[in-house]
Amino acid sequence: MDTASFLLKLKAAKALPKTAAPEPPLYYPIFEEAHRKGEGVIVVAPTAKASGTVCSAQTAAQEFPDVAIRVVDTQTLSCNLGSLVLIADDMAKEGKSASQIVAKLEDMIPRGRLYFLVDTLEYLAKGGRIGGAKRLVAELLEIKPTLQIKAGQAEPFEQQRTKKRALARLVEVVAEECPGGESAHLCVLQVEAESEAQALAAELKSKVNVAHIPMYELPPAIVAHAGPQAMGVGFFI
Repeated sequence: MDTASFLLKLKAAKALPKTAAPEPPLYYPIFEEAHRKGEGVIVVAPTAKASGTVCSAQTAAQEFPDVAIRVVDTQTLSCNLGSLVLIADDMAKEGKSASQIVAKLEDMIPRGRLYFLVDTLEYLAKGGRIGGAKRLVAELLEIKPTLQIKAGQAEPFEQQRTKKRALARLVEVVAEECPGGESAHLCVLQVEAESEAQALAAELKSKVNVAHIPMYELPPAIVAHAGPQAMGVGFFI
């Protein structure tokens, strides 16, 4: 299911949809192919504190003791996870060893920064992340919270009155923290906020030395908690 189809169902649902990690058997064909080819496998997985993917991959790996399988907990999600996957893929194509690739990932993981700007607290409230009273007060005051992925889990970062102020503050934070250059892997995330995200990317380009800032649509597993019109920024320091 793509994000657009999921959003239609999400907005009509009374209860928050449940997310689930891939089951271990889904890894079997990949591990079996590696076994036939005499190759190793590196599973670059989302944070174990928000997803059961690491556990599923580790469980599946136990069925293939003759295959060198490394499961990396990236302690992150979304575009930062994607950046790490692309880096690992590039290194593999360059002929780097599995140990070199894992070492590179482990060096980058603690340097990742990922911020989400939530437009509504409705879905965090449905998921039990905040109370109904807090949601009501925040919506009355037009408070827009910004969350961060820290040590592998989502935590409050700060909150601003109005989305305009929250976006301005997000630009300030990125400009202060992001070193620029290709190694920053700076990217922008959005769902149902494409024009705002494009404006955000343009402003970041004017303040951070990054030639290209890719923009990605958030997938259903994250939208289920963040809700429509959520935005985000990810990079490495």
